[in-house]
Amino acid sequence: MAELRSYFVLDNLQEQLASFMASTVQGYMPVAGMSNLFVEVAPGMDIVRLLDVAMKATDVRPAIQVVERSFGTLEVHSESLANVRQAGHAVLNALGAKEADRIKPRIASSTVIRKVDAYQASLINKSRDGSMLLAGQTLFILETQPALYAILAANEAEKASRVTLVDLRPFGNYGRLYLGGDEADVVVGSEAAVKALEGLSGRTE
Repeated sequence: MAELRSYFVLDNLQEQLASFMASTVQGYMPVAGMSNLFVEVAPGMDIVRLLDVAMKATDVRPAIQVVERSFGTLEVHSESLANVRQAGHAVLNALGAKEADRIKPRIASSTVIRKVDAYQASLINKSRDGSMLLAGQTLFILETQPALYAILAANEAEKASRVTLVDLRPFGNYGRLYLGGDEADVVVGSEAAVKALEGLSGRTE
């Protein structure tokens, strides 16, 4: 039986995160305002079966089906939060699991860097998939485990403040999130991201 690692629902996908997903995913692209279900399991190949279960349970569309060496990840979305929750319940039933069986997010590192140097901003921009980080802005970097929870952190930060989504890496052993902007906005966004992760229930590894 597959192990449930991450499980969460976004009730209102934010604009920058929606645009980020549209530029990186291979499936049906969600748009801002939609609801989303994200699931990560081990072993990875089981995610193919679980996406089939979610799709057949209700009217949702898939954006992500990723099979890695150890973990598998899916995302489905809809304009209807009820449909997304129904898909989630179907996945949990197929796993013989409850939402509380997910792993509670662990923050491996969390740092706010003020007045980023122009050269370091250039280095970060070289490998980013999101917006540009500008010299002199404040940078928030967050590392989570399991990795998928970086998406939840990004969405909640964007809900709370006018941060810029610089980069997001939600797959692998650790998830990484880079947010930039004015210091006040980044501080508020970082606090919202951390609060969202710390408030999620689950088991410890």
